[in-house]
Amino acid sequence: MVRQFTDRPVPQHSLDRILANAVRGPSAGFCQGQAYLVLTGQDLPRFWALAGEATRPAVHAAPLVIVPLSCQRIYIDAYVQQDPSWADESRIPMPFWHLDTAMAALLILLTAVDEGLGAVFFGIVDHETRALRTEFGIPEDHQPIGAIAIGHDGETDRASLASRRRPLAEMIHHGQW
Repeated sequence: MVRQFTDRPVPQHSLDRILANAVRGPSAGFCQGQAYLVLTGQDLPRFWALAGEATRPAVHAAPLVIVPLSCQRIYIDAYVQQDPSWADESRIPMPFWHLDTAMAALLILLTAVDEGLGAVFFGIVDHETRALRTEFGIPEDHQPIGAIAIGHDGETDRASLASRRRPLAEMIHHGQW
C-alpha cells in the first residue's frame, strides 16, 4: 500500500487494464453486483472534501480514485429468479456482494502494481457516505466498500516497510497450526 503519490497522471491504458481486470473478478452466481465510480481531475477535490477523513493528506495527491460499490439487490434478484426461497435473506450465509466487490478491489490493487503504479485501499467513514451519494449520484442500493487511490509511488522509505513484515513461518501453517 502506497500512502504518498507523485503528481504524474495514470496512463489511460493502465486505467483501462485496471478496470478490465476488476470486472473479471469472481462473482457468486455470476451476479456481477459491483459498480465502480472512477474519479480523476476536477472530481478529486470534491471527493476528498467529502471522503478524506480516513486517509493521510499525502494520499490526496493521487491522480486517480476508484470507489468500488456493491449491490445486494442484484444478488437477491438473481437468486430469487432461480429459486424464490432465496427471498428469505437468512438463507444467505454471508454478504457475497461485499465479498465479491472486495475481491474486485484486490484485483484493482494487484493490477495497479503490475502496471508499475502504487495504490492504497482505504475506508469511507459511514457519516461521509450520504454526502458522497448526493455529490456523485450514487444510487441508494449501491454501497461503497471503501476507495482506492492510485498513482505513481512517491514514497522513499520502502526498506523500513519490508523490515516490519511478519515472517512467513508465523503466518503459514501446513497441515495444522
